Amino acid sequence: MNNNQDFGKLGEDLAVNYLINKGYQILERNWRSGHKEIDIIALDGDTLVAVEVKTRKSNTYGEPDIAVGAMKQQMLIWAADAYVRYKNLDVEVRFDIVSIVITDTGEHIEHIEDAFIVT
Repeated sequence: MNNNQDFGKLGEDLAVNYLINKGYQILERNWRSGHKEIDIIALDGDTLVAVEVKTRKSNTYGEPDIAVGAMKQQMLIWAADAYVRYKNLDVEVRFDIVSIVITDTGEHIEHIEDAFIVT
């Protein structure tokens, strides 16, 4: 991979395939509302799932999911709220993280359902 955007897109492609194999229906990729973005919006049964994908080349500094801090969580919440209002949906919303480490020997994918709770 020559740049971070290509690497990030590879991670998102892997996450989409992973979620499809788990039975999720992918509705959107890289959905934006202003400066806020949701990497993947999917349905898991009747639940709308906003998925943040984090991809790294190693876990030397921790697993990729630790990069989803409080501010990123708040941005995802705001973006999901905008999506639900824009589409006029009445659904439960869940926030997941797909954490991917891609090395020379392969990929390791971890899916964290209900990664954080909206209070």
